Amino acid sequence: MKNNRTLIIGGGIVGATLALKLAQDKMPVTLVDACSARDESAWQAVLSKRDARVYALSLASINLLMEVGAWQHIAASKRKADYSQMQVWQLNGMGELLFGDSRDQSAAPEILGSMVEPAVIEHALWQRLHEEDVSEYLTVIAGHKVVNMDWLGAQQGYRVTLDDETAIDARLLVGADGRGSFVRKQAGIGIDTLDYNQTAICCAIQTEKPHQATARQAMLPTGTLAILPLADITETDKANPQHWQSIVWTLPRNQALALIEEDNRYIADKLAAASHYELGAIHQIESIASFPLAAQQAKSYVADNLVLIGDAAHGVHPLAGQGLNLGMLDVKVLCEQLMHDFTRSGGTLWGSNQTLRHYERSRRPHNSLMMHSFSALNWLFAGSLAQARPVQQIRNEGMYRVGKIKPLMRLFAKQASGV
Repeated sequence: MKNNRTLIIGGGIVGATLALKLAQDKMPVTLVDACSARDESAWQAVLSKRDARVYALSLASINLLMEVGAWQHIAASKRKADYSQMQVWQLNGMGELLFGDSRDQSAAPEILGSMVEPAVIEHALWQRLHEEDVSEYLTVIAGHKVVNMDWLGAQQGYRVTLDDETAIDARLLVGADGRGSFVRKQAGIGIDTLDYNQTAICCAIQTEKPHQATARQAMLPTGTLAILPLADITETDKANPQHWQSIVWTLPRNQALALIEEDNRYIADKLAAASHYELGAIHQIESIASFPLAAQQAKSYVADNLVLIGDAAHGVHPLAGQGLNLGMLDVKVLCEQLMHDFTRSGGTLWGSNQTLRHYERSRRPHNSLMMHSFSALNWLFAGSLAQARPVQQIRNEGMYRVGKIKPLMRLFAKQASGV
């Protein structure tokens, strides 16, 4: 029987970051990940290939990864693409929004965030999880699933059983196990869902023109098209830098599923045309995949001795690239509240209802606002109603006016950075 102050189920980016943060605060924690552990050679095999997917890490997320010691590994790997501008535009209409456009050409541009492939972040966290300064307080169990959860009462918390019959007791159980969260289901917490009837096509492309450290998003009648900088990973890339991009192309579901069946050249040509050749022709296209889009929100983030974070608690439309960033903010707020109440109580309170409810009051309204805002933006630009002339006129005028108000644009950029 293993006793812990905190047990985290789910070893993805959000769960691993929380585990490191608690271990750094000298709080005993166990992290259980259903995925089998990789050794360094297996990691290098994964990292040798370009991943079409990237996370648009905000400055707040970067700062948190820096605090837990993972960002240093990412920076050393050079597998990141910083961006200093965000360009948002709509085709066949007025209005373009450009965030982070510095008028002082002599000053170095300030970054708004960084595009990093999932495996690069995961590898950096894996390296940190096995370093000596956190090992005294951190236990990692990989390759095993949770098969049972028993609540033993408020003073004891949960007893969790793994598929190898290992039993773990913990005062606080954290569900960081993704959209289909086993922890959430076992706790009897329901979810509210919104199916957009859209599918996103994801791929990596090599373009004629460089990205110039700019994250681009076209608001099309069919949905959003995000064109995001990718890190240069091969010697050939580095000799001709900034020409690889990650694509997230949102389309009506039937249209996306039909397109994904076509050959790569056809998809590349359609994609270049949809972007209005913003970066010229597409020379190469790799790693084409698709996934359905839906938003969801847990009806509660907490129960007795239990808390949900990241995708287990909420999932949003990818049009603003904020899904992971919201989860990282969950980690920051939860850690701060846990440590605040623990210190204030003289080391007696850990994961109390009061602590968890405070976390929920802080995070759930914010995440709800973000989820509904992204849904509203999607409705405003995509679909039949969005193409009605009155809606187009309001949208065009709104983008034009907002783009002229520089203090408001700076505020939007600051909000996007999360700091």
